[in-house]
Amino acid sequence: MTHNPDPARQRGFRTRAVHAGHGLDPATGAHATPIYATSTFGYGSAERGARLFAGEEQGYFYSRLTNPTVRAFEEKVASLEGLPDAVAFASGMGAVSAVCLTLLKPGDELIFIAPLYGGTTGFLTEVAAKFGVTVHEAADETAAEALCGPRTRLIWVETPTNPALNIVDLERVSRMARACGALSVADNTFSSPYLTRPAEHGVDLVMHSATKYLGGHGDAIGGVLAGPADLLAEVRGVGLRHVGASLGPFEAYLFLRGLKTLPLRMDAHCAGATELAAALDGHPALHALHYPGLSRHPGHEVARRQMRAFGGLLSLDLGNQAAAFTFLNSLTLFTQAVSLGDVESLSCHPGSTTHHLLGDEALLRQGVTPGLVRLSVGIEDPADLIDDVLIALNHVGTPARTGERDLSRA
Repeated sequence: MTHNPDPARQRGFRTRAVHAGHGLDPATGAHATPIYATSTFGYGSAERGARLFAGEEQGYFYSRLTNPTVRAFEEKVASLEGLPDAVAFASGMGAVSAVCLTLLKPGDELIFIAPLYGGTTGFLTEVAAKFGVTVHEAADETAAEALCGPRTRLIWVETPTNPALNIVDLERVSRMARACGALSVADNTFSSPYLTRPAEHGVDLVMHSATKYLGGHGDAIGGVLAGPADLLAEVRGVGLRHVGASLGPFEAYLFLRGLKTLPLRMDAHCAGATELAAALDGHPALHALHYPGLSRHPGHEVARRQMRAFGGLLSLDLGNQAAAFTFLNSLTLFTQAVSLGDVESLSCHPGSTTHHLLGDEALLRQGVTPGLVRLSVGIEDPADLIDDVLIALNHVGTPARTGERDLSRA
C-alpha cells in the first residue's frame, strides 16, 4: 500500500526537536551542527559589507549579531514554539532586558502578574522604572484587567509561576492585551514548549531561560525569545547590537544538543513530579503542597487546558524558615542549587535565594512564604526521590507527632 504524506502537515514535536534548524553542514557535510568559533566573518567586498551592515543583505559578518551555530538554535526554538523567528541571548535576563529596552519608552506602562522570577521582578521594578516606565504588579488576571489602560504597552506573565506554581490563563491574558493595544509576553521557562506553547493561546512573545529545561544538563547559560520576525528584528538590534547580550556558539551547541532530547526528558520530569506529589499529598509535615497536577490546585483546570502535562516542579511549604532549612539540609538526592530543569534533581529556598532581593513584604504578598521550598524533579527513579523527600520530612518538626510513620528504609 502506497503512503502519500500530507505536505501541509506539520511534523511532530519530537521530530522537530531533532531536525528543526539542523542539516548537513554545507561546507563539510558534518552531521552535527559545528561550533563556529569565530568572532568575525569575511564578507568578500566592501560593497557586500556595506549591504550586510545596512540590513540590505542577509549573512554572517560578526558573531555578536549572528552566528551559524546560534542561528541553528534560534530556528529550532522558533519551530518548537510554533512562531516565525527567535533570537538568542547570553542569559534569560538578557532576553528580559532586551525586550524592555526595545519596546518600552518613558510614559509607557507595564503590568506583570505576580509572582515572577526574582531577577525579572527586580529588573522591571528597579531598572525599567528608572527610565520612566510605570510598572504595575497584579495578583491575578482580574487585577491585571483592571490596570489595563491606553498607556499599557506590555503584559508580562509566567506560567507556572516561580516559585508558587500558580497557573495564569494565557488566553485571557492575550485577550486583555489586544483589548488595550498592548503586547503579551509569556516566560515559558517552567513549561518548555513541549508542555505549553503560549502562541497557540494568542501570546505575542515567548521567552525562556534556556539554562533550564531547554539545555537540561546544567552546563550552559542562555536565553531566547520567540515571536514575529519584524518585532524580533528590533529586539535583536537593541539586545545584541547595542546592549551586547550575545549567546556564544559553544553554549548554542550545548542547547542544540539538549533540545534533541527535550520531549523525552520532560516526560520523565513530569512523571516523577506527579508521583512525588501523590506521595506527599496530605503529609502532616506540610502546611501546603503546590503542584498543578493535583485536582485541588486552583489552576488545575486551566493547566489541563493549556499544558500537555503538569511539569517537573513542586513547591512545599514547611511553615517556617527553620523547618525549610532542616528539610533541605536533610535531602541527599536533591542538590541545593538555585536553577531548575536539570536531569539531576535540585532544591532551593526561594525566600533566601532566588527572590531574596524583593523584601519581606513583597515576598509574602506574592506567596513566597518563609517555609516555601522549591523542588525541581530530575529524571532519577521516582521511588528513590520519594524516599529521599519522605526521609527528609522526618527531620522536620517534633518527633512526637502522633501517627507519624517511620519512612526510613530498613
